[in-house]
Amino acid sequence: METRNKSLIKSEEIWALLHETAKINAEAAKINAESKKTLAKTIKIQEENAKMQAKNDRQISKLEKQLGGVTNNNGLFAEEYFYNSLRRGEKILLGEKFDKLIKSEIMVDENNKTTGELDMILINGKSLVIIEVKFRVRDKHVDKMLKKVKPFRKRFPEYKNHNVYLGLASMVFDKDIEDKCKENGIAIIKQVGDTVVIHDKNLKTF
Repeated sequence: METRNKSLIKSEEIWALLHETAKINAEAAKINAESKKTLAKTIKIQEENAKMQAKNDRQISKLEKQLGGVTNNNGLFAEEYFYNSLRRGEKILLGEKFDKLIKSEIMVDENNKTTGELDMILINGKSLVIIEVKFRVRDKHVDKMLKKVKPFRKRFPEYKNHNVYLGLASMVFDKDIEDKCKENGIAIIKQVGDTVVIHDKNLKTF
């Protein structure tokens, strides 16, 4: 009798253990199913994000092209404005009159490699002014301007006896940029209202 009771107890324990195991397996299956759903959602979200990123990249690329076009158009507008203004008006720097205005001159070395471009050059019998035109002058433009004299001298030996001056023409000049031009002896040529004003008091011969 005692042996039978022990067998019954063991059977009940086994069934309880099996029931608990089945319950755990069911929970595990449920969690696994939910994990698969979560993973599927995550993959879907990642795919959607990738599509949105690709769309954003295309829009940014398009915007950059549009802005680049605007920048180029502004630059061309500034060049035409200052060229036409200087061509029509009396061109005087440091009391000197300049009777010739050259537009867009490319500089190349002995290997026919382009070393730079000159937006405009004012010339008379003894002096010339190299003019760089920007819609808005930045700090880097002043630095680049100072590096134009040496390749110019090499490219145009016929002006070896001329005094060379530098000028920056712009529709927009920030105060700190104007100060930097003055410190480096570069003429400031800017639009003021409907006229072009030239500041040349600190002009340096290069």
